[in-house]
Amino acid sequence: MLCAALAAGCGERSATKSSATTAEPEGTRTAPLPPPRPTPRPAAADRTQRRARPPIRRRYLPFDAQRKRDMAAYARRHYGLDEYRLVQPRVIVEHFTVTDSVQATFDTFAPNVADVELHELPGVCAHFVIAKDGGIYQLVPLGLMCRHTVGLNYTALGIEHVGRSDAEILDNARQLTASLRLTTWLRCRHDIQVRNVIGHNESRSSQYHRENVARLRSQTHEDFKRAAMQIYRRKLRRLECA
Repeated sequence: MLCAALAAGCGERSATKSSATTAEPEGTRTAPLPPPRPTPRPAAADRTQRRARPPIRRRYLPFDAQRKRDMAAYARRHYGLDEYRLVQPRVIVEHFTVTDSVQATFDTFAPNVADVELHELPGVCAHFVIAKDGGIYQLVPLGLMCRHTVGLNYTALGIEHVGRSDAEILDNARQLTASLRLTTWLRCRHDIQVRNVIGHNESRSSQYHRENVARLRSQTHEDFKRAAMQIYRRKLRRLECA
């Protein structure tokens, strides 16, 4: 959605069992030793670490009573919902910003003004933005809807990545690692299936896509196409929730 806003522009270690025996005095019997406890697998420990909450810096956008009213009005028009709260997210949408910094992204999202593409209120936003160095910034509380993906805002969390192409984000190891950690934490927290982690460009194919405004039912953006998201979801599947 930010693109439009700018258009105005592991191994396993097994314990070894000793084969040595000691002679027992006749008529006595030694109780057998308990079996050794299995050594924890590094892979399991790693999975636990990966689903933990990553370091997140809060830098909330202005989201006052008027913006909430505008969000509720938007939800009525597009989804038939009189609500500005994000009650039960079922989708995570990945985006890139077409900017070069977190600050530029914040500055674009902060004003509650009609967007340049669809000319609607409230202003566009996303719940998180990930910097090129892997820093994660939360822009909006998880319990609020954000305008980032037509047809899915009522049920989707939005994650922006500072950059200008799918390839740029996928090739940036620090940014991609942070993105996978954040997405894993969110999807495990909200019980969101990997298949429901999508790129913005895949929005229309989501089972949760709904849009009351007819002219917008085919609307989407070019960020994070299916080919890029197939790579992303393969990596995401390695990070288990349990």
